[in-house]
Amino acid sequence: MSAHIRLARQSDLTDIFHVRTSVKENHLSVEQLAQMGITEQAVSDMLAASPCAWVAVVDGQVVGFSMIDIEDASLFAAFVLPAYEGRGLGKNLVLAAEEKLFESHAEIWLETGRDTRAAGFYRSLGWGNEQDIGSMDIRLTRCRP
Repeated sequence: MSAHIRLARQSDLTDIFHVRTSVKENHLSVEQLAQMGITEQAVSDMLAASPCAWVAVVDGQVVGFSMIDIEDASLFAAFVLPAYEGRGLGKNLVLAAEEKLFESHAEIWLETGRDTRAAGFYRSLGWGNEQDIGSMDIRLTRCRP
């Protein structure tokens, strides 16, 4: 398996949405994402504004991505296609996102479901200071090393 992490490009938008709508946990359809304001145009605008997303590429195929909101100091998304889970791609995507966020912020944050696999994954990467934000969701933070 030839895998690498790189900055996302405008040409990756379709693949990013494919990954996002293919996950098993925290699944959302294109329609549900659009209701939240997450459209290809919105993501395209974010990519044009600043380096804010990374993709995991295996044998030429985008199989995962991470995305940040630099101004807000948050890790906005990190997803990997189910067939590629457990190979370290998610960890590498999160590390790329953290590195960029820590250039501008001493503390960064994310929100996820309290009892999800994602929460355990982030905790294993050193995210902590768990705060209950309601609806079974939590906020986790991480400080610059």
